[in-house]
Amino acid sequence: MKKGDWGTAVQLHEKELREKYMCLYGNEKEYTLLLDTMKQYYEKRSDVLKKLDAQRLADPQWYRDGKMLGMTMYPKLFAGGLKGLIGHLDYLSEQKITYLHLMPLLKMPHPNNDGGYAVEDFTCVDPEIGTNEDLELLTAELRKRGISLCLDVVMNHTADTHEWAMRAKAGEQEYIDMYQCYDTYDIPAQFERTMPQVFPTTAPGNFTWNEQMKKHVLTTFYPYQWDLNYHNPRVFREMVGNILFLANMGVEIFRIDAVPYIWKEIGTNCRNLPQVHTIVRMLRMILEIVCPCVILKGEVVMAPRELPAYFGTESEPECHMLYGVSSMVNLWSTLAAEDARLLKHQMDVIHSLPKNCYFVNYLRCHDDIGWGLDEDEERRLQIDPQLHKEYLYRFFEGAYPGSYARGELYNFDPISRDARSCGTTASLCGIEKGGFEGDRYQVAVGVQRDLLMHAACMSLEGFTMLSSGDEIGQVNDYNYKNDPATAPDSRYLHRSPFNWDNAALRKTKDTVQESVWSGLARMEELRRNHPCFDRNAYVTTWDTCSRPVFAIRRTTQDREMICLANFSGSGQKATLPTLTGTYRDLFTEEFVNPQEIWMAPYQYRWCVRI
Repeated sequence: MKKGDWGTAVQLHEKELREKYMCLYGNEKEYTLLLDTMKQYYEKRSDVLKKLDAQRLADPQWYRDGKMLGMTMYPKLFAGGLKGLIGHLDYLSEQKITYLHLMPLLKMPHPNNDGGYAVEDFTCVDPEIGTNEDLELLTAELRKRGISLCLDVVMNHTADTHEWAMRAKAGEQEYIDMYQCYDTYDIPAQFERTMPQVFPTTAPGNFTWNEQMKKHVLTTFYPYQWDLNYHNPRVFREMVGNILFLANMGVEIFRIDAVPYIWKEIGTNCRNLPQVHTIVRMLRMILEIVCPCVILKGEVVMAPRELPAYFGTESEPECHMLYGVSSMVNLWSTLAAEDARLLKHQMDVIHSLPKNCYFVNYLRCHDDIGWGLDEDEERRLQIDPQLHKEYLYRFFEGAYPGSYARGELYNFDPISRDARSCGTTASLCGIEKGGFEGDRYQVAVGVQRDLLMHAACMSLEGFTMLSSGDEIGQVNDYNYKNDPATAPDSRYLHRSPFNWDNAALRKTKDTVQESVWSGLARMEELRRNHPCFDRNAYVTTWDTCSRPVFAIRRTTQDREMICLANFSGSGQKATLPTLTGTYRDLFTEEFVNPQEIWMAPYQYRWCVRI
């Protein structure tokens, strides 16, 4: 499309957009203002981005390509900020990264910002991280290297220091109306009857009293994060404008933070309500009209069977992809329990979802590991859900006898006995413990576990996202305890400065860094080049007749691959009784018979039929 083709562009979805908007808001004036906002950003979009729009329209499922490889990082921790990141892009290109997710970098209050998720200005980079000019330069440099930039869009709330909140505190009614504020506790009390608490121990309750306004403010997450009022159509319009502003700076993927929470109704749990899907569908249509190269990734922490709603339907799609949270949790559970049955079940459920469902798979990210396993399946397997959860978080804390892991608990609740786990992949896999004890054998086994976890993750349907530092086996950093701003939050255990001295060791033989780096590089090369990792490959689990051994089968028209992972510290015999013929392990070059495949402790194999 040319710059002046607004009339053609808006016709793509205008009928449905209007219908959904009027059904939700019924406000003609605000709808006209929304269209004006869209047109403004459409006409400001650069020729370079218009060209990218056209390329992506020709291949709308580009993000499903087998060559996709992601990484997530904090730019300040990685290289001191955006300028430093630009200076280290060769490091990302060396890994063939195609997708870079930068943790929140928009203007935020200090120190109370929830890791950047309390946003003070949606259109301005935080001065401690860089400038808007740095961000535009970064997106331009990334495009040259074939790397798409992903940023978070925090739709549920703002910081209580955002201009809207400050003007609300000053008594301006139009800004008070941007939030959900109440003079008395009568309505908040009605909400609290059915609305669960997100952080009952660290941030109890869903409302915060603001003395300056003399009002109770809805604050689902933390008292300094004020929930936006999407019943007000201006809120939707303003947030759309913020997203389009960033899209025109070159952002190609938006991760919608806490998307299930954005619509609240008394008498409900205020999560996953139908209006949420209306908003996400409208946002997708708006992006396809104004900047069609941009896609949406949702953060939805729910059971796999409940996820399809966030993808929408074939005729009315919503998110392009979601985080594979359940896969991540079940991979760690499998490692600690040496039992792949829960993982196989969860992947079978995911494989049964409609084909428009697509996931970003990962082992670690900026957040904790929340032990949300399928409790019905646990009971079916005669596993006590509560005891199993306690075993897992104690194991990865390193508190369980014989554990090799080193991590910390997050949000431990002594009443419910619930807790989550923190730590880097390397530390949770035993590399830290072995290194601290000076035991080279323990370290080697820890490296093998680390690579096993990545190999299993990369075998799954979807594309893989690494956590910065995992590619060199970076361990926990306990220095966060020395800073009063971070000490109460154990997630900073794995939110640590990138160690460039250790990164240099990736080229030194027999170091942890070289072992992890080269092992991942081999997996990544196979994913990029083997047809069984093509976007159209058929993926399913396979029975191995061995509890610790997990198997994924990937097939194309004339190729077949079996990806095996032994999550046990002892050797296992895997049997795939319904498969015949001879297979070759791409890692060891061995020929194997599917009727009896020997798996060494923590071994992974990708075997192709010959």
